[in-house]
Amino acid sequence: MNHPAHWTLSHVLARHADARPAHPAVICEERRTSYAELHRASNRVAHALRAAGIGAGSRVAYLGRECEHYYLAILACAKAGAVIVPVNWRLTPAEVDHILGDAGAELLFVDEEFRATADAALAGDLGSLRAVVRVDGTGADGRPDRGAGLRAWCAQAPDTDLAQCGGPDDAVLQIYTSGTTGLPKGVVLAHRTFFTLPQATKDSGADPDEGIDWRASDVSLISLPGFGIAGIGWFLHGLCAGATNVVMPMYSAQEAVRLIEREKVTITFVAPAMLQMMLDERGVSTDTFASMRKIAYGAAPISEGLLHRCLQVFGCQLAQIYASTEAGSVAVCLPPSAHRAGSVLLRAAGRACPGNEIKVIDRKGQVLGPGEIGQVCIRTPAHMLGYHNRPEATAATLVKGWLHMGDAGYLDEDGYLFLCDRINDTIIVAGQNIYPAEVEKQLSEHPAVADAAVVGVPDARWGEAVHAAVVLRPGARASPRQLLLFLRGRIADYKIPVAYHLLQALPRNPSGKILRRAVREQLRNPQPAPNPPAGATAAGATAAASAPA
Repeated sequence: MNHPAHWTLSHVLARHADARPAHPAVICEERRTSYAELHRASNRVAHALRAAGIGAGSRVAYLGRECEHYYLAILACAKAGAVIVPVNWRLTPAEVDHILGDAGAELLFVDEEFRATADAALAGDLGSLRAVVRVDGTGADGRPDRGAGLRAWCAQAPDTDLAQCGGPDDAVLQIYTSGTTGLPKGVVLAHRTFFTLPQATKDSGADPDEGIDWRASDVSLISLPGFGIAGIGWFLHGLCAGATNVVMPMYSAQEAVRLIEREKVTITFVAPAMLQMMLDERGVSTDTFASMRKIAYGAAPISEGLLHRCLQVFGCQLAQIYASTEAGSVAVCLPPSAHRAGSVLLRAAGRACPGNEIKVIDRKGQVLGPGEIGQVCIRTPAHMLGYHNRPEATAATLVKGWLHMGDAGYLDEDGYLFLCDRINDTIIVAGQNIYPAEVEKQLSEHPAVADAAVVGVPDARWGEAVHAAVVLRPGARASPRQLLLFLRGRIADYKIPVAYHLLQALPRNPSGKILRRAVREQLRNPQPAPNPPAGATAAGATAAASAPA
């Protein structure tokens, strides 16, 4: 068990608790949890899970913001042999209900803030569910107490170590994402996912400074939501290294800047839009970020103007990440050495990380040469075990060990990957994935809508913005505001389009598939729609929606 190839998350936590018991593992708001405290507390929760009938392979859902109790639940599930299923707290009750049902969740941890959402989601029949456990509660002084409910639930459980349950190839995490159909799929990841990259970097002799690395001395800021691989993956990699993890229950640039300065943060992972927001905070200077050694960013390329500001003000290394939930860990990295003003490599996603491989294939599966555009495929030892209960979807995505990423791109002579378009049409707003088919389905249920297409439009602040091209039924009328209000409560707010373009028809191919690239072109060169609503421009009617959080 001394080599990472044999480790599990429970094993690595026990090692850190033994070697560095007092070292801070998690800092959230004003609360600090040491590695020893995290180990003992997760033992109690794991024993309580076992007592509740939760065992190997059981799915345990968590609906709540990022905090030490969320990570406590993750590690307790790892020790009990269960699989944690984080639920996006921005989702509607119907969306939450689908995830709980699809996962077959046997127990649900829920923050008090989202209890109403959980109650609405559980109003129907969910036969698999054994228990609902409130995370929050009331303290002895009668005031709300973060974690009181969870502590009370496992108060009678021992804090002794459990027998090792499972191995590195066993499932530990199930994250819900969507494919081109917009139907949520549970991506199942194993313990090994979070050990492979650091070990491959060490084994290869590669310079860790030229990639993504986590150190025991790091203070790592977790600024992306923990219900996605970006947030939970960043935490778990930091945990495996023995770093201190500073957690934000919800991102704000002002709070991020304050935490970086107060906690002497050394490393973080963000979307470029988040970097822009931090730089725009009043009073920031190079002194504010003096502790930073590396910033990883992803989900969108960085503009040269923003890069120049980052290099000047942050004064630390920058590295771009290309990955996916299915890849589990960082697959491709644009190293700090490539982050130079004017470098052509700034348009690249990067090169394969140690232990990983990239290839680009045509529609027949043949490998293409440098400069030839095709489908991007990644081979990584961190890859998913598969989609939960979806063997056909798994077989289509994971082919002979190669992940078919759904992106179109090409490799140059030096092995740098350049992305051209997203085959699966995913829209990424401030690091959040939005799937057009899901939004289109809801729009099409409006009685005035005959057809709809949703696309991502470049946005200086958020990376992309969600725009909807809408064809109204003959004689029907619907204003952009009416469409926006119709979607409220049907899908999460961050998925709602910020602009609605009324078109005469949508471009489709002979098989009926929407040609999204043509839709984007049509939005740039609008043609009048018949009988546009009063006060709306025919092909550019817009309404403001909530900005991404």
